[in-house]
Amino acid sequence: MKSVVCNQPHELSLHNVDKPSPQAGEVLVKIRAIGVCGTDIHAYKGQQPYFSYPRVLGHELSGVIAQVGENTQSKVGQSVYIIPYVSCGECFACQSGKPNCCSNIEVIGVHRDGGMCEYIAVPESAIVVTDDLSFTDMALIECLAVGAHASRRAKINNQDTVLVLGAGPIGLGTAQFAQAAGARVFISEVCPDKIKFCVENYTFDAVLNGRDDLNGQLKQLTQGQYPNIIIDCTGNVHAMESAFYNLAHGGTIVFVSIVKNKISFEDPEFHKRETTLMGSRNATKEDFEYVVECIRKGLVKPRSFVTHTGQFDQITELLPKWAQSDSGVVKAVIEVN
Repeated sequence: MKSVVCNQPHELSLHNVDKPSPQAGEVLVKIRAIGVCGTDIHAYKGQQPYFSYPRVLGHELSGVIAQVGENTQSKVGQSVYIIPYVSCGECFACQSGKPNCCSNIEVIGVHRDGGMCEYIAVPESAIVVTDDLSFTDMALIECLAVGAHASRRAKINNQDTVLVLGAGPIGLGTAQFAQAAGARVFISEVCPDKIKFCVENYTFDAVLNGRDDLNGQLKQLTQGQYPNIIIDCTGNVHAMESAFYNLAHGGTIVFVSIVKNKISFEDPEFHKRETTLMGSRNATKEDFEYVVECIRKGLVKPRSFVTHTGQFDQITELLPKWAQSDSGVVKAVIEVN
């Protein structure tokens, strides 16, 4: 089978390798669609902190069961999406119902080889059979689940004013779930193309230019109260640090993005607001199930942020182009036929 390997930052190669055989408790999935995530882009550019090379990228995956191992209940031919987080089940986080931040977690496409290949063998527990969604929609569920998890961490309701920093796929998904919860939703972005994309494709309460006076814009929109929930999806230190100064007193900050850097803030600003600061990592099975429910109800539209598509054989050519800051990509999907 064909497999795309990121050998080192900025170097991809296409290989012919043996097709894996599913072991006991595993299924072999023929990949049909791959969402290209910010994690893939960061890994390609050498900016992903939880990463080693060489690695097969790809963790936003859907496909068809091609073969089953012993001690499995799944059937060949079923359409599935893959939950890419393999947890140990034994650490404190797992025992506390938070396998998404397992201390021994292995994320497919990050800590172990991923799905930028024609077939992948995964634990049966990592697949969810879903026959009523397209392969493209199913490949986008993981991306949306990250936003759903962040929204759930923040306990968003219809009394909240939420500012989402960053209008990439995670930010757009997060903002849609905040809307679904009934909140007033603002989204801030610095890229003119993404600002235009938000205005043309979504109905958020405000789309803000982060290069302008963001604090002033928020003050005016909230009559000086400011958002009581700020969720950062930028991966930008400056944007993350700005949250401490743009937050309502008594508010909550959720960091979804990861940076290979230190985040700092002034303690008086933090304390006078009695700020709640949270990290949000990955997603749980409950988040995935909620995403599917929202797609079926039309509350979120996964393909609304897909701007680019390509074929599997084009990955080594397309990914470097999509990684450029001026590429115009909001979300890309690879089709595997």
